[in-house]
Amino acid sequence: MDASQPEMKYCLYARKSSEQDERQAMSIDSQLNEMKLLAEKEGLNIIKVLEESHSAKESGQRRVYNDLLNGLRNDEYNCVLCWDASRLSRNGGDLGSLVDLMDSGKLVQIKTYSQTFTNNPNEKFLLMILCSQAKLENDNKSVNIKRGIKTKCNMGWRPGVAPLGYMNRHFNGIKDIIPDPERAPIITEMYQKAGYHGWSGRKIKLWLDEIGFTNRSGKPIALSQVFLILTNPFYYGEFEYPEGVWFKGSHVPLISKDLFELVQQFRGINKGKWGSKQFAFRGLLKCGHCGGDVTAEEKFKKLLSGEFNRHVYYRCTKKVDPHCPEKYINEARLIELFGNFIADNAEVIKISGDLRSEIEKHSAATEALFEHYGVNRKLDKPIIEYSRYVLNKGSFSEKANLTRGIENSMYIKDGVISFKQ
Repeated sequence: MDASQPEMKYCLYARKSSEQDERQAMSIDSQLNEMKLLAEKEGLNIIKVLEESHSAKESGQRRVYNDLLNGLRNDEYNCVLCWDASRLSRNGGDLGSLVDLMDSGKLVQIKTYSQTFTNNPNEKFLLMILCSQAKLENDNKSVNIKRGIKTKCNMGWRPGVAPLGYMNRHFNGIKDIIPDPERAPIITEMYQKAGYHGWSGRKIKLWLDEIGFTNRSGKPIALSQVFLILTNPFYYGEFEYPEGVWFKGSHVPLISKDLFELVQQFRGINKGKWGSKQFAFRGLLKCGHCGGDVTAEEKFKKLLSGEFNRHVYYRCTKKVDPHCPEKYINEARLIELFGNFIADNAEVIKISGDLRSEIEKHSAATEALFEHYGVNRKLDKPIIEYSRYVLNKGSFSEKANLTRGIENSMYIKDGVISFKQ
C-alpha cells in the first residue's frame, strides 16, 4: 500500500424505503448479503454495518444516515459500501453532505455493487448525476401519483380504502368500489333508524352489537365510528378529496341524499348533539292570535314498501293562551306562504349582512348562468330569486339561514303571514 494512501475502512450501509415508491428495491438483508460477498471477494475491511428502513426523499430526516455521516466526520471509517447510489441519497441536501466530505478528505471512496466513486471530478460528477436521477424519479412519481388521483376522482372513484359498507374491488385490471353484500344493508338500516325513527347513536350502537355487526377486523364498531358513518356523504354518492374539493361518486349509493340530510337534522347542525331535532322555520313566526311562539313537530307514516314518509307541522305553543284557535300548518304549505310573502314584501323586508352577502352571490351566479345559456328572462329582485331557489331546492341549512337572516317580526294568523299581530 502507498504510504500516502490512507487505510481503507468501510461502513456498510443498507437502506430500504418504507414507502411504496421503492417497493422494487432489494430488501435490506439482500443488500447486506450481496455487499458482504463483494467485500470478502475484494478483501474490503468493513468496520461498521448500518441499516435502516426510511425514505430518502427529504434531506436530514434519516437518523441512521446521519450516524453514517457523523462516523465519517469522526474518522471511524473513511469509505462507504452500499448496493447503489440511490441507497445513499434521493435529495440534494444529503448528496451535498457526501460531496463535502469527499472534498474535505474525510470520505475517500464510495463503492457500490457495480461502480466506485472517489474524490475525482468525473466520478463525483457521475455520483451527482445518479443521485439527481433518483431524485427526478421521485419527483416524477409524485407528479404522476397526484395526476392519477385527480383522474380517478374525476371518474368518480374515491382513492384509498372504501368506507365500511363498501369493498375495494380489483377485477381484470380495473379498480372500483362495490357495496359489501354483508354490511351494506346494515348501513342502510342504520340511516333509516336514525332518520325515520329518530334513534340515537347509542341506541344504534346497542342494536349493532345485538346483531353481531363488526368492522373488517371482526371487532364491534365503536360509538365514534357510528357517528362517522352517519355523517359520511359517501353513502349517498358524493365524496370530498382532498378537503374542500367535492366529487360525485360512480359507486352505488346506499341511501338517498334526502335521508342523509334528515339524519343530519336529527343530529343537530349547530349543537352537535345526536337526537336534537331542528326545523328550518322554527323561530320564524309568532302566533297572530295570542302572540305566542310557533313551534314545530314531526310525524312519520310507514308506507307499504316499509319506508317512512316524514311530515313536519308548525303550530302555536299555546303557552300564552291554552285555548288559542290557531291551527296546525304543514311545512309544504308554510313554504308556499312564506315564498309568496317575500315576493309581496321584498321592498320592506329587512335582512342581515350575512344573508345579504349570500343573496348577492346567488344573484351574480344566476346572471352568469342565464348569460351563458342565453336565457332571456329578467331577474326578479335578488331576495325573491334567492328565496325561490332556497325554498324549493335549497338544503336544510340554507333554509334555516334564510329564516334567521330576516330581521322583521312576522306573525301567522288563520293561515296568513303578516308583519302585524
